[in-house]
Amino acid sequence: MSLYDEGHTIAGWTGFGIAAVGSGVVGLGVCTASAPAVVGGLAITAVSVLVTWLLHLSGWGKPPGVRPQDQWGMRVRDTRAQEGHVGCVSCRLAGRGRSAAPAPGASGEVRAESIPLSPIE
Repeated sequence: MSLYDEGHTIAGWTGFGIAAVGSGVVGLGVCTASAPAVVGGLAITAVSVLVTWLLHLSGWGKPPGVRPQDQWGMRVRDTRAQEGHVGCVSCRLAGRGRSAAPAPGASGEVRAESIPLSPIE
């Protein structure tokens, strides 16, 4: 089981749903040669980016990288979102970026271990 639980969040799935609708509208516009439908679909897709970003900043998205298993649930809200996540472009764009340097004495780094894929290894 991977320690990286990317995308299993309210922000991720909501953004995906809106982007899927926007892509469908763009496809419909291309098939019917309708410029307003293409532009409308692109606008819906742009809205999906903004909605995902706002949900991430409000705590419904997770930070990139390794997280403890108790935070893998989709309905678990990230309480550290107001501080910003280390290495997160979304937080950096909102002016919430934290430095990548760990706090003194804090070595809570979780390392992924290698799992042999076959008996030969």
